[in-house]
Amino acid sequence: MLGTLSSRVEPDAERLAIESALENGVPLLVVNVMPLPACPRALALGGPRALDFPNREDYEAVRATAQRAASWGLKVEHLRVTSPRPAKALVQIANERGAGLLVFAPQRKGIFRFWRAAREVRRNADCLIWIAGDD
Repeated sequence: MLGTLSSRVEPDAERLAIESALENGVPLLVVNVMPLPACPRALALGGPRALDFPNREDYEAVRATAQRAASWGLKVEHLRVTSPRPAKALVQIANERGAGLLVFAPQRKGIFRFWRAAREVRRNADCLIWIAGDD
């Protein structure tokens, strides 16, 4: 499983996730999780689509990652998820899907946000994890 938080995927992490899926003969799940802003009025008036802010994510870059994986002959599932707690949602998806490896690879926009999300992944993922830039 390859996970990111509303940003493009680090190139090294993309390569690792694709190679791991190819070597093990398993499908690749690409998950892009966006934070869901606290806007009850917008949700009530416009439904879930009112809270979808495509300009806040790098959707085309994440989609290109999924397409590159598919070009290698992998079965790929690309999910876009919104959640008030994006890192928890990413871990929950990995645990529910029984992922063997979670490659967490957002490009760092804010170091505190990244650090907090990486801590959540380390603490609660039930599988092996690889975090981009984690030395």
